[in-house]
Amino acid sequence: MAEKHDEPLLDVQDLKIFFEKKRGFIKKEITKVKAVDGISFSIQEGETLGLVGESGCGKSTTGRGIAQLIPPTEGNVLFQGENLAGLKRGELREKRKDMQMVFQDPYASLNPRLTVEDILAEPLKAHGIRDRKERIEKINKMLDVVGLNRNYAYRYAHEFSGGQRQRIGIARALILNPKLIIADEPVAALDVSIQAQILNLLKDLQSEFNLTYLFISHDLSVVRHLTNRLAVMYLGRMAEIGDTEKMFNNPKHPYTQTLLSAIPISNPRDKKERIILEGDVPSPVNPPKGCAFAGRCPKVFDRCYDERPSLLTIDDDHQVACHLYDDSNGGEPS
Repeated sequence: MAEKHDEPLLDVQDLKIFFEKKRGFIKKEITKVKAVDGISFSIQEGETLGLVGESGCGKSTTGRGIAQLIPPTEGNVLFQGENLAGLKRGELREKRKDMQMVFQDPYASLNPRLTVEDILAEPLKAHGIRDRKERIEKINKMLDVVGLNRNYAYRYAHEFSGGQRQRIGIARALILNPKLIIADEPVAALDVSIQAQILNLLKDLQSEFNLTYLFISHDLSVVRHLTNRLAVMYLGRMAEIGDTEKMFNNPKHPYTQTLLSAIPISNPRDKKERIILEGDVPSPVNPPKGCAFAGRCPKVFDRCYDERPSLLTIDDDHQVACHLYDDSNGGEPS
């Protein structure tokens, strides 16, 4: 891992991403879907932050908002100290050389009409590398790096397996030598055996190229294998952030405790208490006034319904958004 610097490589400040939704045939009513509702976190150079939560909690939208593929409604995204929201189109394109994405579906993210050579050449052309010989050298080197035969450069995406396609997606993300990779569920569509290969490849590439990862996933077992720190989202809000191993061993937020209790155990003789939640996830169109998790939380009390909790630092860069840990409650956390 690279040595950490005082200034984070990525600093997300109160990010909000709302979508307008129209309802009604005669009288149109416009409502806002609060996909991401004011989250903040940072990533230091050389580390991997895992972003986890249930489907629909806003993880993927967060990743796309950071990359400016979806324009944020409010908030700042500082990358290398510069606010991406304030950049012009050309300036943002230059910044994207250092920030790339790997998507969940490796087939859908690859143009079926282009050969692998064409797919990998596109970002090189877009950023001024006009000499074909130079492009071919970079493409061949990158195919070697991700474990693919150089002859595959002349094939099309449909001729490859899912794991091979994802390697092509990773090669495309790496070919401009970025500093940050936003990996959005990069192994979710792959078989378990192939997942392990891709995860090991990502770890090796991080060491070789000094990469920083934002790793988005719903699979906590995968996240534990790859990440240094963990951020848990619920209904577009941040619930808990901290060191991965510390959070796995001693989760603080009731929602994090619930997620970790659902991880299957390898030894059937070991006993593990499963926390079963009641009720449904609230609607992002009309999120709760207080804590988003209040309606399902087994430790809820009156304040949770009325006041939205802030992220509180409770121990060595460990933050949790829960009133149980607020000293102003006048009591100990349960």
